[in-house]
Amino acid sequence: MKNDRLMRLVQCALIAALAYIGFQVLRIDIPVGTERTALHLGNTFVVIGALLVGGPMGGVAGAIGLTIADLTSGYVTSAPKTFILKLVMGLIAGFIASKVMHKESKTNAKDQAKVALAAAAVALGCNVVLDPLFGYFYKTYIFGLPQDMAATIAKIGSLATLVNTIISTIIVTAVWPAIYTALKKANMLTWGSKK
Repeated sequence: MKNDRLMRLVQCALIAALAYIGFQVLRIDIPVGTERTALHLGNTFVVIGALLVGGPMGGVAGAIGLTIADLTSGYVTSAPKTFILKLVMGLIAGFIASKVMHKESKTNAKDQAKVALAAAAVALGCNVVLDPLFGYFYKTYIFGLPQDMAATIAKIGSLATLVNTIISTIIVTAVWPAIYTALKKANMLTWGSKK
């Protein structure tokens, strides 16, 4: 039991670090007037975190990693929004994986690929809607940008978010079964069947 807690903590730290790298290193900035948005792989690790340690812990780990990335890369004003949205993304991915797809009962890589696809598609799909919507209100009412400018930024941001979603869903679906299989073999899963 104590080892499982320590393993989950280490896995959360790894997810936070990978989310940070997924944004900080694997990013293409897109300027939008005085603002900017980005194509990045950070969201990939939020979903993987939710699959690995569950929605709440995976969501928090990914949100922390991406929030720190915002704070250290010139996206400081987006940091609070990032934390909230990535936490929600992780919660949704964890809920879909555990409660809808019953990831704990799936014992082979093919079934885990289906779990990963469903969790990633729903969580990242929700982000395609929530990120621009939340961003519009955030920029308009917190930062006082004119509504037209906030709407333009939201539209361009939604396109970038859609591209991020497609790429991240493909990567999560392809990579998660290998991660699951390796952790299962090494007896390092902190949930479900370990044999």
